[in-house]
Parts: sequence; C-alpha cells; structure tokens
Amino acid sequence: MITIHHLNCGTMCPFGGRFIDGFSRGLTAKLVCHCLLIETKAGLVLIDTGFGLQDIRNAHHRLGRIFLKLIGIQLQEEQTALRQIEKLGFKRQDVRHIILTHLDFDHAGGITDFPEAQVHVLGSELEAARHPHNFLARQRYRSQQWSSEKNWVTYALDGEKWFGFESVRDLKSLPPEILLVPLAGHTRGHTGVAVRAEDGWLLHAGDAYFFRGEMDPEKYHCTLGLRLFQRIMEVDRKVRLENQERLRQLNRDHHQEVQIFSAHDAIELEKFRP
Repeated sequence: MITIHHLNCGTMCPFGGRFIDGFSRGLTAKLVCHCLLIETKAGLVLIDTGFGLQDIRNAHHRLGRIFLKLIGIQLQEEQTALRQIEKLGFKRQDVRHIILTHLDFDHAGGITDFPEAQVHVLGSELEAARHPHNFLARQRYRSQQWSSEKNWVTYALDGEKWFGFESVRDLKSLPPEILLVPLAGHTRGHTGVAVRAEDGWLLHAGDAYFFRGEMDPEKYHCTLGLRLFQRIMEVDRKVRLENQERLRQLNRDHHQEVQIFSAHDAIELEKFRP
C-alpha cells in the first residue's frame, strides 16, 4: 500500500482575518498550501509543490510584488516541500513524479527543487500558462518557476467515469491508486487528484473551492473574502460553479468513501495531520 503525508508547503496571511478564513481573531487570516507526498513503488510522488526554495530566496522576481503583498506570503524555507521531504529522511532525487492541480504560482513554485522528476499536468493548463491572455494570467502564471522544465507529461481530457465525474484517468508510470479528476473553472486546465488510501479515496480538489463550508451539502457557506477572491481568479464561472456543485453532491452521496479537501483551508489540513 501507499503511504500518504499531508504537508503545508506555504503559508499566506492576507488582510481580512475571519472574513477570509472564518476563524482568525486578528487582522490577518491564515491560508495554507496543502500538498500531498505519497510513497509508492514508483518513488515519491508530490501532489502540488507550494512555494519552492527559489521563491523564498528571490521572491520579488519569482512571485511578483502584487501577490506577494496582497496575500501576505510568508517566506519560510522550512515549509518548502524539499526541506520537509529531507526532514522525513528522503533526498530530492527520491521525488520521481510531481502532479499539479494547476500552474498558479502557489502550486508550482517547487518544481525547480526536483529537476529529475516528471511533471504531470493537463495539457490545456500548460497551454494556458505558456500563452497568458491577459494581465491577471501573466501574474498568476510565473514562468520563472517552470520555464526550464523539460520533463512534462501532459494529458488530454479523456478517460472513464469516477463517482459521476467524467474523463477521469490514471497517470503514466504511476500506480492505479492515483487519478486525475478534471475540475476546470478556476483555471482552464485545473484538475483534482484522487488517491486511494487504505480506508477509501482522498480527493485533492486544488482550488476548485477554497472554504470548507462550500462542501456542506445542506447549507453552503463561504466567507465574503474568499467568495470575492474566487470570482476575481476564475476563468469560467459557469463551469467552476458546476464543478463545485458536483463536489457537494459527491460529499453528500459518498462521504464515507471519498474525503474531499481543498488546497488552502487550514482547518481541513489539520484534520489530516497527526
């Protein structure tokens, strides 16, 4: 069986307190970069990378001044995936595969820390990142983080059904316990990643939603700040909202079989950590 580690690979503290995260008592909120490290027979697999060493050391160039200040990125080297992996007793070369929910800068910054790893992503996401079509796209996709990458493994939108979701597929050179679950809307090629654990499935939903209350099948709720942020960052509102509703239905009908979590909710992350 595979072994799964839940990591926080980056903390962000935007102004807004509980109007952002729903729990902070001060003026700033706490958001995380919830990544997964999976021990498999094919080597270590990292799902999203959060911020990398070069982001910490050269933040203005790699991350840009706008988002660096706007979302209060905390530049902590010990939170990078590489440093956490080393603390677990592994080496950077042990990371053989990286799977990205999407290429936003807070998900892809650690790519350069693992130059030997294959990087798996939907082809439509890589195309969107390589050809940003407006100012926001040029800010969210930081080519400095991944332009030198050579080991891309891209996927088209095809596959099988999985708990009502379409075009779900396995990944090349990886075990069948790991699947891509397309969840477009936040970006053009945004995808979730499903992992089969001993007690059922985990679904890393990336930025398909931001706040735990959005998965409440009976009483949807989200903080004002995160509702606004999602609208600003979305590329297709209709598709984004449709996918959120499908995730709520999945949570309602199959919560005993599938545990869903997003990339940035600190409360969700704590539920999975010892």
